[in-house]
Amino acid sequence: MGFYKYVRDAWKQPKKNLGVLWRERLILWRKEPAIIRIDRPTRIDRARSLGYKAKDGYLVVRTRLKRGGRKRERPLKKGRRSKRATIRKVVGKSYRWVAEERVNRKYRNCEVLGSYEVGKDGRYYWFEIILGDRVKLAKYKDTEWIEMLKHKGRVFRGKTSAGKSSRGLRHKGKGAEKLRPSLRAHGRRGK
Repeated sequence: MGFYKYVRDAWKQPKKNLGVLWRERLILWRKEPAIIRIDRPTRIDRARSLGYKAKDGYLVVRTRLKRGGRKRERPLKKGRRSKRATIRKVVGKSYRWVAEERVNRKYRNCEVLGSYEVGKDGRYYWFEIILGDRVKLAKYKDTEWIEMLKHKGRVFRGKTSAGKSSRGLRHKGKGAEKLRPSLRAHGRRGK
């Protein structure tokens, strides 16, 4: 077994396997800013599987999100509204996708390559996002695609792994007829 397999097994049950280190990390992370750039990934096995390499042009950013659902906004006008009784709003985005978008808004010259969860407690989620500098990664042979205009702002169009998952693109065939090319495009079809 290689080194990364042991790391992956340890992260399957972090509270049990990492113990005191896990608790100390969460205490430290709560005091940090919501979006912070870090030197190296916390989960090296996951970062490497998403394409991270320890060379110029790759960035790792840890972000913190508040847990809990989103509250439905109240209508401005008085009177009966059919959806007033439901307080919670079901948003079609995962926490991971929201985290990727927030980080990409701060680091405009980069593109999101992938992300993964590194921790959660009763109040927060923590995610690490792998970013690639468009200009620097265009010099490498395996990442020259990042400079193409069609890949610009891919996280905001649901083109990352978290975005595709939230859009339902992990399913094919029966039950997934309306998902491609998108829900909006399917609704406009035949008009």
